[in-house]
Amino acid sequence: MPLFWKWTLGVVIGLLVAAFAGLSLMAGGPKDALYMVRYALPHMHRGNLKVGDEAPDARLLALDGETRFHLRERTGARPLVVFFGSFT
Repeated sequence: MPLFWKWTLGVVIGLLVAAFAGLSLMAGGPKDALYMVRYALPHMHRGNLKVGDEAPDARLLALDGETRFHLRERTGARPLVVFFGSFT
């Protein structure tokens, strides 16, 4: 393998390691970084919702930790605000 390709491969691997280390630092640890990437990448796209559009239905887990339900089952014609956040 020529010297140029060895350096190129080394730089690419170094950049990947540096990116993962930075992501791990931001996410709280390597395990959290892996889970964040695992779940985020398939869903990272821009949506096409506009103001006034009906929100897409979602299947959620209830507070009891076992029951699952669809948002539309609970809201009917009433407005709904869903807050996704962490309280830890």
